Amino acid sequence: MRTGLITFHFAHHYGAQLQAYATMRSIQALGAQCEIIDYRLPHTTRTNQLFKRSGALRDMVSDAHTALHYAAFRRRFDRFEAFVAQEMTLSPKRYTTFDQLEADAPEYDVYVAGSDQIWNPYIFQDKQFDPAFLLAFVREGRRIAYAPSLGVSELPEDKLAQLRRCLAPYSALSVREKRGQALLEQAAGQQARVVLDPTLLLTGADWGALAAPPKEPGQYILCYFVSDPGEAAPYAQALSQRTGWPILQLAGARRKIDGAARLIFDAGPKEFLGLFQNAAAVVTNSFHGAVFSLQFQKPFFTSMSPSERREPTYSRIYSLLSRLGCTGRIIGLDATEAVDAPMDYAAVHQRLSAERADSLAYLKAALEGTQLPLQPAQADTPGREAPALCRREDCTGCTACAAVCPVGAITLTADHEGFLRPVIGDSCILCRSCERVCPMLQPASPVHIPAAAHALWNSDEAERVESSSGGFFSLLARHTLAQGGAVFGAVLDAHQTTRHVCARSTAELGPMRGSKYVQSDLGDTFRQARALLEAGTPVLFSGVPCQIDGLLRFFGRDYEHLLTCDLVCHGVPSPAVFRAWLDTLEARQGSTVRQVRFKDKSHGWSHPYLSVTFADGGVYTEDFNRTCYGRGFGMQLFLRPACAVCKYTSVSRPADFTLADYWGLDPALELPVERDKGVSMVLVNSARGRAVFQELSPRFGQVERPLEEAVAGNPRLASPLKANPRRAAFFSAFRTLPFEQVERRFLALPPLPYRAAAKALTPGMKEKLRRLMK
Repeated sequence: MRTGLITFHFAHHYGAQLQAYATMRSIQALGAQCEIIDYRLPHTTRTNQLFKRSGALRDMVSDAHTALHYAAFRRRFDRFEAFVAQEMTLSPKRYTTFDQLEADAPEYDVYVAGSDQIWNPYIFQDKQFDPAFLLAFVREGRRIAYAPSLGVSELPEDKLAQLRRCLAPYSALSVREKRGQALLEQAAGQQARVVLDPTLLLTGADWGALAAPPKEPGQYILCYFVSDPGEAAPYAQALSQRTGWPILQLAGARRKIDGAARLIFDAGPKEFLGLFQNAAAVVTNSFHGAVFSLQFQKPFFTSMSPSERREPTYSRIYSLLSRLGCTGRIIGLDATEAVDAPMDYAAVHQRLSAERADSLAYLKAALEGTQLPLQPAQADTPGREAPALCRREDCTGCTACAAVCPVGAITLTADHEGFLRPVIGDSCILCRSCERVCPMLQPASPVHIPAAAHALWNSDEAERVESSSGGFFSLLARHTLAQGGAVFGAVLDAHQTTRHVCARSTAELGPMRGSKYVQSDLGDTFRQARALLEAGTPVLFSGVPCQIDGLLRFFGRDYEHLLTCDLVCHGVPSPAVFRAWLDTLEARQGSTVRQVRFKDKSHGWSHPYLSVTFADGGVYTEDFNRTCYGRGFGMQLFLRPACAVCKYTSVSRPADFTLADYWGLDPALELPVERDKGVSMVLVNSARGRAVFQELSPRFGQVERPLEEAVAGNPRLASPLKANPRRAAFFSAFRTLPFEQVERRFLALPPLPYRAAAKALTPGMKEKLRRLMK
């Protein structure tokens, strides 16, 4: 049987050439003749060249780097060219356009499309499918697909329609990830089988016979990154510190990570295999980096892209490793294993052998035109449909789901970043109450938008000075207590853990004053508040807006004696990071922390200091923005993921009152009090709020101000903070390295020249530099 294979086979990319070779070899091993159709796109041919020869600054920098290491890059080029010439059986004729293929198509009994991202329309210059890779040139002969990838999660209707037409003649369809399976079913109306990447159809022994031994003697950690090393690099650095093994970095990306002993530029496909075969361990963010770690039974860690993490079941690396029972080797998951954890390769390869046999059985049947074997049931198929709470990156930790559960089946457990998240236990009765109460799964409630803002200060100066801003919360709290009510707010307990508690006396209000720049543990306060309200007790509940929204949805009804206030929140930091920072301070001081004030007004309201008091009487105090913790908070390095997509960043708020510092208050505005003792920005959001505001008015001074001024000074009333692209790398380092190293790498003040340049450069100039240095 004569078989023609079309795939990416000549690009100077390790995964592309090795998957093409593996597909060809696997078909030949099944008893068929196989040639790779020598279809070479001019754009890819140009990409292979050593020099870009472009006027673009980034390409000029790349060319300068190539010139500096020319001998190594030349060896790499020649090794890729030699691999195609020596190891691949190519069609006699070479094609560079689809028109050439259509005019003089090579003749085979069976045509195979795959693997790699040959069906991803967006990687081609015109952002359209290349019909050659869809076998649109074939006149006679059966068409099958083996493990092609579409590389995207969605396709517009016009592209789905084109795919539908092109796939109609296929007698067998397969893909390499679940998302591709769903898209092909949507487009073609037939089930596509999920099969192994062809590099896994061969065995480690097969690849070892092809490998060229490396020059590097002894044990080493191999790093291979095809994109920003990000969260993967700290794992290599931590493993190197634990073992003493040097880091060798295979140049997928040209920048060497900190701690790498050498950057290897000259490896061709055979040298690539040899480096994996002889490594002591591997850290990578490449799919094929993980594949060859598996083939050669190396302990490894890999990572997923942000888009893959949002939908891990559609990720090819998650799909593969879940089938092999080793998702613990994916960085950034709650289940990620310790950096020095061993791998049970006996179990992994038992599963891999079964998967390989199944994929080869599919390929054999597809080639021969016989009945395709049934897809085996996946071991991870759920036995029952558990409640579907919101996605990890949307969860605010508001606790509404746990509070509403009638059987206590949901617990809030700290994840690998230190944030509390709901975990559903076996006692779940599938009542779905948690789904109905989750604010992220429900449409936003219609609320009042205030016409103006209020610049406000408490008339009790001592209370105002003890507060973070103008002291309006204290007025609300004392008003509630005077009615025999209860006040819920955040405090720092004796262990400096931020928790929501219930205050029934003015003496208990003190710890609630002041900002807490760390997410609070709400505990069982939602149920406590409901019990008090049901008994007719007035309640004031304060928190960030996601907590207030969760509270109101948990209640599911209005209570006459309930008053709520939310804060203009700049994001909630990880309690685990806060604790690690305090531990570092305690180690340096040699004493336990007794008190933390995040916004000490001793230097004035407009220049808040962070002050820490120790048991031995010592005090650490520094401008909040110059502390390591304050810098990380300001850079959004360790905020909850939901903060980057916060739906409460508007003037449409869930609470009766919204409170903040009145940043941006017109400096020319004369106030009858000293401004630098604190001024609150207050939004009154409800009729109940307006009534209480009026009742309390003799106890404060205020000036009504334009809403636009308040928004300009508090941008979180308009839009969420952008996620820091280094966030994943920070948490990876936080998980694997001593915190003092994390501080130096991510949180320390940069050198003075760098700070001066940062002030001089515009945001646009900074962005251009970031793109250039990727």
